Amino acid sequence: MKFGYVLTVIAICFFSVDCTSSTSGTELRKASETLTRILELYDAGHGNLFNETYPHQEENKVTYLAGEDNAEGKRVAYLWPTSGVFSGVISLYKNSRNEEYYDLLNKKLIPGLENYFDSKREPVCYQSYITRAGESDRFYDDNIWLAIDFCELYQLTGEQQFLEKSVQLWDFIQSGRDEKLGGGIYWCEQKKASKNTCSNAPAAVLALKLYEATADRKYFQKGLQIYEWTKSRLQDPTDHLYFDNIKLSGEIDSVKYTYNSGQMLQAASLLYKITGEQKYLKEAQKIAASAIQYFTSDFTTPEGKKIHLFKNTGNWFNTVLFRGYEELFYLDKNPEYIHIFRDNLAYLWEHVRDKNGLFGKDWTGEKQERHKWLLDQASLVELWARISNFEENK
Repeated sequence: MKFGYVLTVIAICFFSVDCTSSTSGTELRKASETLTRILELYDAGHGNLFNETYPHQEENKVTYLAGEDNAEGKRVAYLWPTSGVFSGVISLYKNSRNEEYYDLLNKKLIPGLENYFDSKREPVCYQSYITRAGESDRFYDDNIWLAIDFCELYQLTGEQQFLEKSVQLWDFIQSGRDEKLGGGIYWCEQKKASKNTCSNAPAAVLALKLYEATADRKYFQKGLQIYEWTKSRLQDPTDHLYFDNIKLSGEIDSVKYTYNSGQMLQAASLLYKITGEQKYLKEAQKIAASAIQYFTSDFTTPEGKKIHLFKNTGNWFNTVLFRGYEELFYLDKNPEYIHIFRDNLAYLWEHVRDKNGLFGKDWTGEKQERHKWLLDQASLVELWARISNFEENK
């Protein structure tokens, strides 16, 4: 499918939403406009693929892999940022219910993802780079994010193919668990040196979502097991937030990222939703309060408004953190955290967005990046779409 068609679809979406009558409509417009910039500027020109950055860097070496970046030839984006576009469009479809986004998912994004699907090694899953370039590392967390997306698509549409894909990926994810350190899932299939919060916390979320989708008790039991292992091994008891990983030696990497705590916040919220046990709600609320204190700083905008601005922790990481706050809000109806994210997004749009309509990682806007990363844009599509679901006065 050509991008000209996709841009026509997005233009239709602009006119299908009242973008001026409410905060939620304005946020959907911002999500849609950012998606349009992605489709215009990151098009790789073949295979429904994207480029990693804009402006495009043919020799750009990524640094988020488990080992050296060995991709050669005319380079395209890796799986992680590509899957971020998928998440963003799903969120736009969910919160606008505009069928044109569903068309975009089926005709552009899902076919594009198939470039990464490795059907030769078992269990099958998505590998980190396109298969035509040869075998590449397969990350458990990459596949968890996609499995969550496919499960959500199933819940939105009832189409069995999406549930089957989520379950297929779940089988791969489970192959990454063993009894070393008492359980837990590794980060990378080819580099089994650590068990990370980013491969366990979202696995708990996925399992609980699969339980909601199927009512199969085994998924609840697995979700609870993974949640409890992650809490016992990787939580900082002083502030309820989560460390990054534990090495097989038992050494803890104590760095804290927003998304790790965000996924445990979401998992605790889901456990409360399913079981009604107050301990999970209390745990979720403790994480929620602590994360704002730890990951934000007091900031005054040029307009004189005082906000809690997120530190330089990454757009996608903060978006995944918001998934946890969203889940919690449905339970306790506390709008405080929604307002904090909304303040951040308003500041980003007015003061950090560049002349191309793109965003960097530094939410203060002080550090400028010449090459803007695809995932930094895609995650904000998701975040604007998600937050549009909340009325301003809630």
